[in-house]
Amino acid sequence: MNLLFIADPLASFKIYKDSTYAMMVEAARREHGLFAMLAGDLAWRDGKIIGAARAVDLTGGDPWFSAGAAEWRDLAGFDAVIMRTDPPFDQTYLYATWLLDMAERQGARVFNRPQSLRDFNEKLAIARFPQFIAPTLVSGDAALIRAFLAEQGDIIVKPLNAMGGAGVFRLRPHDPNLGAILETLTRNGAETIMAQRYLPAIKDGDKRILVIDGEAVPYCLARIPAEGETRGNLAAGGTGVARPLSERDWQIARELGPQLNAAGLLLVGLDVIGDCLTEVNVTSPTCFQEITQQTGFDVAAMFVDALERNVKGEK
Repeated sequence: MNLLFIADPLASFKIYKDSTYAMMVEAARREHGLFAMLAGDLAWRDGKIIGAARAVDLTGGDPWFSAGAAEWRDLAGFDAVIMRTDPPFDQTYLYATWLLDMAERQGARVFNRPQSLRDFNEKLAIARFPQFIAPTLVSGDAALIRAFLAEQGDIIVKPLNAMGGAGVFRLRPHDPNLGAILETLTRNGAETIMAQRYLPAIKDGDKRILVIDGEAVPYCLARIPAEGETRGNLAAGGTGVARPLSERDWQIARELGPQLNAAGLLLVGLDVIGDCLTEVNVTSPTCFQEITQQTGFDVAAMFVDALERNVKGEK
């Protein structure tokens, strides 16, 4: 198969932990052809969706890849197009999903499905599964958020379009910075944010559960906050510890898996704190390498197996 990865610049990859890199290594091991481009390199011309794609070879050294010259190629000519551009979900990302929608109609196989990348905001998507979430408010109204804080006593607030723990704050009723934080996050009421009851179980880790083709990887990565930190995200200094899924983790994954798969989401990263679902990550879920290194379970192989099944129409 020839696989096109729409991702961030390859030179920016931290290959010791990057999940897209792990996918590429496994695909190359199976002798699939690799190509890469940026989301901004998509174009519509003469009725076709094309991309300035470069053939990629893995060197096994430093630099870790070599790339050919960019060539405008019809996306429908690839066996699979894998959208792995990191958030934020900005205008460029939005335009890319519309162009990829058009590519799908022309025969391209795109994973994850562009429509679902738009429909499943990584924070808001938890509202589809209220039986698994903590008390939550979505609003840009400071008075409403203050009332929610007074009711809950201890909350987390976060923007709806960021990743890696960016813009996440823990608030309590007498926080002297409460007003400034809400003004900043909501841009004085112009932007909607999410508030959730603080979950003390964060001390045991913010668990990333990977769901591939509707089935859960049997191990999660519990991202444990650094001393004095609220956020468990690895990008915020958290420590990743792989663990078998708990009974509750399996319950959440088995309930959500078929629904996510039916929506064309081949790969999803569920975030769970304690017993509560907190996010549904669909843009570029990660933690492949950490889970594989600590447990021996080959997450990238499970992903490429699923990709091959879907391309062959076996699913």
